[in-house]
Amino acid sequence: MREKWSSRYAFILAAIGSAVGLGNAWRFPGLAAKYGGGAFLFVYLIAMLVIGIPLLMMEISVARHTRQGAPGSMRALNKKTEGIGWLAVSNGIGISIYYAAVFAWVILMFILSWKFKGLTGNTEGASNLWAETIKTTGTTKGFTTISWPVLGCLLIAWVLCYVCIRNGTTTVGKVVKYTVSLPVICLLIMAVRGLMMPGAMSGIAKLFIPDWNMLGNSSLWVDAIGQVFYSLSTSMAIMFAYGSFLDEKSNIVIDTFIISFSDMFISILAGIVMFTTMAGVGMLDKMSASGIATAFIIYPQAIVQISSSPVFNMIFAFIFYFCLITLAIDSLFSIIEGISTAVSDKFKLNKKKTTLTICVVEGIISLIYVTGAGLAVLDIVDYFINSYTLIITGILEMIAAGWFFKTTKILDELNRNTKKFKMPFWWFIPSIKFISPIVLVGLFVWNLYNLIKGGGIYGAADNYSLKANIIFGWCVALLILCSGWIVKLIVKIKSSQGYKEDEKTWDDLKEA
Repeated sequence: MREKWSSRYAFILAAIGSAVGLGNAWRFPGLAAKYGGGAFLFVYLIAMLVIGIPLLMMEISVARHTRQGAPGSMRALNKKTEGIGWLAVSNGIGISIYYAAVFAWVILMFILSWKFKGLTGNTEGASNLWAETIKTTGTTKGFTTISWPVLGCLLIAWVLCYVCIRNGTTTVGKVVKYTVSLPVICLLIMAVRGLMMPGAMSGIAKLFIPDWNMLGNSSLWVDAIGQVFYSLSTSMAIMFAYGSFLDEKSNIVIDTFIISFSDMFISILAGIVMFTTMAGVGMLDKMSASGIATAFIIYPQAIVQISSSPVFNMIFAFIFYFCLITLAIDSLFSIIEGISTAVSDKFKLNKKKTTLTICVVEGIISLIYVTGAGLAVLDIVDYFINSYTLIITGILEMIAAGWFFKTTKILDELNRNTKKFKMPFWWFIPSIKFISPIVLVGLFVWNLYNLIKGGGIYGAADNYSLKANIIFGWCVALLILCSGWIVKLIVKIKSSQGYKEDEKTWDDLKEA
């Protein structure tokens, strides 16, 4: 018998926890600052309605019907499209390995928050605290240099991840009650403090008053669409896994809207915190779209200027990084859950042992990020996955659902338990078949254009060597793109030992 969510709210909270991550707290405000505040929010809302919500509904509804993770769900649509599911799983593997390192940095800064007490007014010391502790070289040189504090925090990160999902939906349902509510409470506390600071209203004005001239900036549309696509945790196997644990009576349409707009609400709340605080300390013009720079370099400068009280600044730092911890943990364990569900479903393995094995193996690989070269490697891997393989996966998912399968069957599954509000044909079908794939292809082409314009094969940044970009960028991307064939090879080997694949298609599957 397949595990199920203990309640509707457990699923909603878990999905919100997965969707709401560090990007909401630091990248969203930075993009809003870069693109005229309200103008960015306007485009973000359009992208959410036209692309984000239909894509999220598709993944969840297909998984509920098939009771499978990403590969099994895609296979049920068409036997030839299972590899797309493994693409999503592989994206999750690549992202979770470096996301654990970022989580470790957040834990580290939470522990080091007591140092902000002695840094009041010292913006230079605050901005250097993180970089000096992780011992980064800023380049791909320094693999022999290890930051022991980061190593310890990385171990904590992986242990916390496993503990949260060791029993699947049972432990996840219990944990998300806290990991979703606590960051909201922390953000509200920080928002109240931000609104009390002098000049806070200028920050609010910059966040919400649109600069409509920015709508003519193509980069605004690209980044807003990208933020929606990445933020909702699609194309990385998570929502397939979570959807597969749903009760057959669940109302996917309403639940998806709750998840999507909760994600947007928390992003805006984080924006209020960031804009009011930065305005209050006179740093509104220093906001960055780079999440890591914001959280570990720029915002610490603001923290030490929030008040003249060293104790208050220290407490504020603790609250801020505790908030980031709660945002990071459920995003990390959600990705691992998506990977574990896919692997255990495919090869009929014990779920708990599979989860532990994945955490151990990925934990060993993630050790590369505790070295002096770790930040540069993360920058390269993150760039290639987010700019290429994640988008390719989204495009292929839409093509598989829209062109290799009868999309109206997915719509019927989606609306099966909806009485008051059904997802209309004119909204869902055009998005899945035409709008989403076309827009995502445009996003992919835009990234390729920027790659070529920025120096051809050099991917993440010009200061990284060609060798580094090939090893950590192109090779990682190629490995992800070949994941379906790698699994086929494993299946072929196991088949000679008596293993039999599940051949069931959409019409063969019935609700368990």
